[in-house]
Amino acid sequence: MSGIDRLSAIQSRSTSVVIAEQLTDRIIDGSFRPGEQINEAQVATQLNVSRGPVREALQRLVQSGLLISKRNRGVFVRELTADDVAEIYAAREVLECAAAEVIVARSSEERSNIAAELEAIVDGMIPLIAAQDWPQVSRLDLAFHSRIVEASGNTRLRRAYLTLATETLICMSNLEEAYPYSDPASIAEEHRRIAVLLAEGDMRDVREALHQHLSAADDYLSTAVDAQNGKQTPYAM
Repeated sequence: MSGIDRLSAIQSRSTSVVIAEQLTDRIIDGSFRPGEQINEAQVATQLNVSRGPVREALQRLVQSGLLISKRNRGVFVRELTADDVAEIYAAREVLECAAAEVIVARSSEERSNIAAELEAIVDGMIPLIAAQDWPQVSRLDLAFHSRIVEASGNTRLRRAYLTLATETLICMSNLEEAYPYSDPASIAEEHRRIAVLLAEGDMRDVREALHQHLSAADDYLSTAVDAQNGKQTPYAM
């Protein structure tokens, strides 16, 4: 089924924001592939709206970096490079560490409550990892990290993290092979360790755990991107 066919008609809120949200979801789940053109007229027809709000929605996504506009050609889903992946994960580490510092400064009870929420997400990962349901694992993986940022209560950190989170899901949805080539058993273990360290409140340990975890993910995804782009053999060790 094509990306266009996966869109559903908008009945009551035919706004550019709603259209942008639908398009973002279809980009994340891979219905629209990297490099694919998104046709304004086709989207408008599928959603039963005029082309004006579709054009505005597309521009929103261009500004957010999910789409790129090519002069006299139209708009296309961004194709991520290994450099893009490195930038995404470096920025994520900065924001997640900033959020973690806010959490670590709170009371032991508050930290424990946040850690319990994070561990519940990890518990949800375990059966999905066993089933090798990598798309859903990736969503819970990112939900875990997004929860750290949300728990900081800093709305600007959350806003800055949103685009990075979406770009990360795009990487994962189009490069699912990155998970099996990592150590599947370690996925839940690494996340649980981060939750435990947040509860304990030692920021140095939290920062180191986040760095190791995100750096490893960056390495796997960067290798997968290079392989997909024909630059090297996947996961040559």
